[in-house]
Amino acid sequence: MNERADLRVVVVGSGRLGLETARSLAERGHDVVIVERTPERVAAAADEYVAAVIEGDAARPSVLAQAAPERADVVAALTNTVGTNLAVCLAAKRLAPDVRTVLRTTDPDTAEFEPFVDHVVYPELAGARRTVNEIEGGGVVRTVEALAGELEVFEVTVADAAPVAGLSLREVSLPRGSLVISGAAGHGVAGADTELTAAETYLVAAEPDVIDEVRRLFRG
Repeated sequence: MNERADLRVVVVGSGRLGLETARSLAERGHDVVIVERTPERVAAAADEYVAAVIEGDAARPSVLAQAAPERADVVAALTNTVGTNLAVCLAAKRLAPDVRTVLRTTDPDTAEFEPFVDHVVYPELAGARRTVNEIEGGGVVRTVEALAGELEVFEVTVADAAPVAGLSLREVSLPRGSLVISGAAGHGVAGADTELTAAETYLVAAEPDVIDEVRRLFRG
């Protein structure tokens, strides 16, 4: 896995989610390619100057191949049509078996897709949680992401040979400005006795300056 500043990402779909994702990736220094089939959106994405833009239906392998998924680290299928996103992810894996796939779903039952892609995102869930917190108003505990600002909250999996593998948080010297929040399932807050187990995924909060260092500790 490349470090975060070196990623090449193919974003399929340039609706609000896709375009905002492309903007954020470009701001972080990643190389982004957008594949979009709607001419009006192609023009709008091109005007952003944040990514190369390919016009066409990425569910067609011949179109997806133009984005060179074999040279990408990630293919993120972010259209509002789940069937299209699944087709894109499956085709991407066939064209480039090592590429990481991310599927957007509009269905809260994400488990159905998890055997077929590397990651499933359901943006409406995070949006609904934040909306509820805003409705409830001041004095209510918000999600960490809602309060993040410049703080990054991300999942990271412990590699077998990672410096932190097999150690408890008490034994690990994480850089100042970083914090392990929980396991990825989010069932409990991490503490000093939490062990960082190889192949397990954890939710981490970190300030921008130390993100790469944290990832290196988890990935080796």
